Amino acid sequence: MTTELGYVWSSVQDAPVRDLFPGIRLRPLWSGDGGAKAFVLEMDANTRWEGIDVHEPGPEEVFVVSGVFNDGERDYPAGSFIHAPAGSSHVPQTTVGCTLFLFYPEG
Repeated sequence: MTTELGYVWSSVQDAPVRDLFPGIRLRPLWSGDGGAKAFVLEMDANTRWEGIDVHEPGPEEVFVVSGVFNDGERDYPAGSFIHAPAGSSHVPQTTVGCTLFLFYPEG
């Protein structure tokens, strides 16, 4: 992560990789005041979150960068934006694979 004149930027390729579940990887991009965070989540084809993903303490904002994301209810193709309010939950999964940009304004 690089900082200059108040701007902060990072490269997905340079972000450390954390394996969450088989075929699902998280790359941290930024952490800010009040617990705000930004990540890229990569899901290989035919992967599924283990358990239920509950959004606490705050909401989750998702932008589907590539592929098709499914929240357990419906498919969201590349270019989709999803706002999941605090306290909501879903089971992230994909059949074709996807890359997501995740933003947590409250941590």
